[in-house]
Amino acid sequence: MQYMQYMQQITGFFKKKVLISGGLGFLGSNLAIKLVELGAKVTIIDSLIPEYGGNLWNINPIKDKVTVNISDVRDEHSMRHLIQGQEYFFNLAGQTSHLDSMNNPFTDLDINAKSQLSILEACRKYNPDIKVVFASTRQLYGKPRYLPVDENHPVVPIDVNGINKMSGECYHIVYNQVYGIKTIIFRLTNTFGPRMRIKDARQTFLGIWVRNLIENKPITIFGDGTQIRDYNYVDDVVEAFLNVEKYESWSGDIYNLGNNDPISLKSTAELMIKENNAGSFDFVDFPKELKKIDIGDYYCDYSKISKHLGWTPQTSNCLGFKKTLKYFKENYEHYI
Repeated sequence: MQYMQYMQQITGFFKKKVLISGGLGFLGSNLAIKLVELGAKVTIIDSLIPEYGGNLWNINPIKDKVTVNISDVRDEHSMRHLIQGQEYFFNLAGQTSHLDSMNNPFTDLDINAKSQLSILEACRKYNPDIKVVFASTRQLYGKPRYLPVDENHPVVPIDVNGINKMSGECYHIVYNQVYGIKTIIFRLTNTFGPRMRIKDARQTFLGIWVRNLIENKPITIFGDGTQIRDYNYVDDVVEAFLNVEKYESWSGDIYNLGNNDPISLKSTAELMIKENNAGSFDFVDFPKELKKIDIGDYYCDYSKISKHLGWTPQTSNCLGFKKTLKYFKENYEHYI
């Protein structure tokens, strides 16, 4: 106990007031759990809209140690109140489904762009000293023109979700440059692990793959399975977010997250089946609506964040899939 208290006090988040939007979702809940361990005073915002992944079970280990506000980031009055007095804001709430963004573009616009502008206005007017960490996506790059993709790669989104997330980024950069709001932006790649959405593929295709393995159903691979991807286990992504505590410039910098072990979708399925000790996969034709917004091969260069923040992913794909499958087998009923 004394050791834990000592470790809390030497970390930069000890007794810090931290706000997390989307805090009942996949990444937000994992981050909240770690911040509580570090002694932070955590407030969670989540709308609990069924399509977006919020799940009260996600924070079960810390349910009595955080403040939860069931609210929507589109609610300007709520955000104005919640942003006040906070020292860090992890801005994670968003609409993540690429297909949903094409079917319901105005909803995506409201969540991923318009709400970001109202959040930053609340920061400007009511808490200009807050430090804002914005979760963006590698989808902004569109179809890679070269690999690995670094932060200098052209930004050419191929779906509405990418366009709106790019707008969200731009708002954070402008408010940093014009008003001095302290911001940093992380472009995430395929993140997986405990507490991710497995009901469907709205959050990541890896979620539905995990569900199929647990339910003894074949994994469905669109196309020939040769598409290359890189993955980050959620604990490593959380560590990247926590590393902002030693960040000095807060000048709107953009950082890729990624992995130096990219593999094909077919190899991904084979690895997951191996860690599950059972399973199979089928190849199917790409649905037309998905083929048009598929980015092909993608993996990134994350040397910038490694140089500036000392971050490198520590969890192998093999170990990450093993831990993920174990978690969902033990907690399956809370996610279906």
